Amino acid sequence: MPSTNPKTYEATPARSVAFLGLGVMGYPMAGHLALAGHHVTVYNRSAAKAQAWVAQFKGKSAATPREAVAGCDLVFCCVGNDDDLRSVVLGADGAFAGMKAGAVCVDHTTASANVARELSAKAREMNLQFVDAPVSGGQAGAQNGMLTVMCGGDAAAFDAAKPVAMAFARAFTLLGASGAGQLAKMVNQIAIAGLVQGLSEAVAFGQKAGLDMAQVLDVIGKGAAQSWQMDNRGKTMIEDKFDFGFAVDWMRKDLGLVLDEAKRNGARLPVTALVDQFYADVQQMGGKRWDTSSLIKRLK
Repeated sequence: MPSTNPKTYEATPARSVAFLGLGVMGYPMAGHLALAGHHVTVYNRSAAKAQAWVAQFKGKSAATPREAVAGCDLVFCCVGNDDDLRSVVLGADGAFAGMKAGAVCVDHTTASANVARELSAKAREMNLQFVDAPVSGGQAGAQNGMLTVMCGGDAAAFDAAKPVAMAFARAFTLLGASGAGQLAKMVNQIAIAGLVQGLSEAVAFGQKAGLDMAQVLDVIGKGAAQSWQMDNRGKTMIEDKFDFGFAVDWMRKDLGLVLDEAKRNGARLPVTALVDQFYADVQQMGGKRWDTSSLIKRLK
């Protein structure tokens, strides 16, 4: 659900929108759209979750994606992977079958660049518009309405979506043609993987050396070593707390997309490939749902 610390919403005309997928990210994102004054219809594979959302935010729910998007100007989507995305967008009961001509589908799933291009092409065939728009900021960012959104697609579709999407975003940026949003999210995950491993090694080293690592992080966090990961995960790593944030299973899915894309484009990612295997170790330790900062568990 959205944070109890309320967001200030920009004044925008109320629009009829649909939101497909009410997971840990989609549920609060759709909630922010409703709180911003838009008319929201939701769809979720589990109908009980959709009913709970309606009870909280006073929107509507529908039994299929096709029914949810009827008459909507904008359709937002946030599901698990490429296959989940195709299942809610394509087919007789999919979103594309029910969207009105010219409507925009904005997909916040972290998926492959290939599926983004595939669905963009399919949308054009059907006189629809598609924007791939994966997000960064995690569950807290979704709850606070402060996500960073990386977009790929046509400028006209992007411009139509941005004023509405700012209900749950702090930045909503067009980075290129279809697929560019997904590729930018891959860049984001590559950077995070290396940072978290470096922070894990630093904290584990300091602990072995007998330092007060909370104090050390306070000091080095004011210098060149500072990062979001250090500020937000350093002390919880020291305290052995990993029951929040972005799960290891999800990070491995994302890094799989990264490594597949690197095979296609020839990028060399030795550190990313290694950290991906470290996350596999964490999964074997029972940490599938631990936060990604649990990399440090391997070192203790």
